[in-house]
Amino acid sequence: MKYGIISALVRGLCIDVTGKPHIAVFNDWELIVPKTAMKAELKSTDTEQAAANIIRSAYSDWKKNDIKEDGFVSVPSCVAVSIDGRHAGVCWIGEDLDSARKCLDEKKTSHFAEIHARDNILIDAQKRSDVVKNKIALVTGGAQGIGEEITRNLAHAGALVFIADLNINGAKKLAALINENEKRTAAVAVEVNVSSEESVEAMFNTVALTAGGLDICVSNAGVLKAGSVLEQELQDFKFVTDINYTGFFIICKYAGRLLRAQHYSAPDWKTDIIQVNSKSGLEGSNKNGAYAGGKFGGLGLTASFAMELIEYGVKVNAVCPGNFLDGPLWSDPDKGLFVQYLKQGKVPGAKSIADVRSFYESKVPMKRGCTGKDLMCAIYYIVEQEYETGQAVPVTGGQIMLH
Repeated sequence: MKYGIISALVRGLCIDVTGKPHIAVFNDWELIVPKTAMKAELKSTDTEQAAANIIRSAYSDWKKNDIKEDGFVSVPSCVAVSIDGRHAGVCWIGEDLDSARKCLDEKKTSHFAEIHARDNILIDAQKRSDVVKNKIALVTGGAQGIGEEITRNLAHAGALVFIADLNINGAKKLAALINENEKRTAAVAVEVNVSSEESVEAMFNTVALTAGGLDICVSNAGVLKAGSVLEQELQDFKFVTDINYTGFFIICKYAGRLLRAQHYSAPDWKTDIIQVNSKSGLEGSNKNGAYAGGKFGGLGLTASFAMELIEYGVKVNAVCPGNFLDGPLWSDPDKGLFVQYLKQGKVPGAKSIADVRSFYESKVPMKRGCTGKDLMCAIYYIVEQEYETGQAVPVTGGQIMLH
């Protein structure tokens, strides 16, 4: 059994007994097991579900010796795990990544008590962003563009965000800036190529070992190469499809496996996979078939995966934003869509970038492009709404209306 799965099972236990998200840092080189640690003995032949049951039973045995106040539940600071009688490692638990790492550094062997979160039928809509507070999120393509805006917003709202990007230097730079601004470890950079199974699997294993699991996976990484079906090279078509369509499949495959393991320990905890799709996935796009086709396919995958993964408490939804006219995808002076569309003559009569922009703004009843703030409102809604899955939520300023 992989250590990342063990970490997810332990984190799931903490979520289940408290009703709140926690961090579990796995340390496989800790050879001395603290006497007061919660101890779980697994076998290499155990299934994930069997291992979850063993860890739950170990918690029941551990807490028998603990005296707690009424209304509180005890959470171990460290959980020692053995496999086939051999020490495998220790999970150090905290409310956030900094406190969990402090437990590891100080070898804190005590426990902490928390009030169990209770269901509340009253919703405070004024602070919708609180729905991600203390949760673990991952954003692919999170180092620049709209991915950066999603990352910054999630971190500012209190989440721990893994910035997953092929541009690892850019991800590290952004993580450092966010951590400085938020005065805590709010972001962690991790390298990934979303079109590579090996890379994606390694990324999710890193997430599990670093923080213990995941709550929100935002599949945002995407590319665009516009071109007429009569002229576009097959290699360009495949490049777009490999990232936007196949990449989403790979992300869901390995995110789903991690979230399934966590679910075995926390069966009532809902988690989210959210694809950043596009209005082009709802209506198509002239001379942009590779992009629109991949986005249409992404919605098919979203609906299909939603049917399957809800068994493990995983909601799968998509957000379909309109055009981010102020983002680098559109506004880059060399490779942006304004430049591409002007050169390709996609906008009849356009003689300048300003003409192209005006053409696209005129299509939107709100008379402007989509922004990161607009998109975040939809993402917070999806996470907050536990009764929806398999949906494509439009954020188009009315450009795409009800069907």
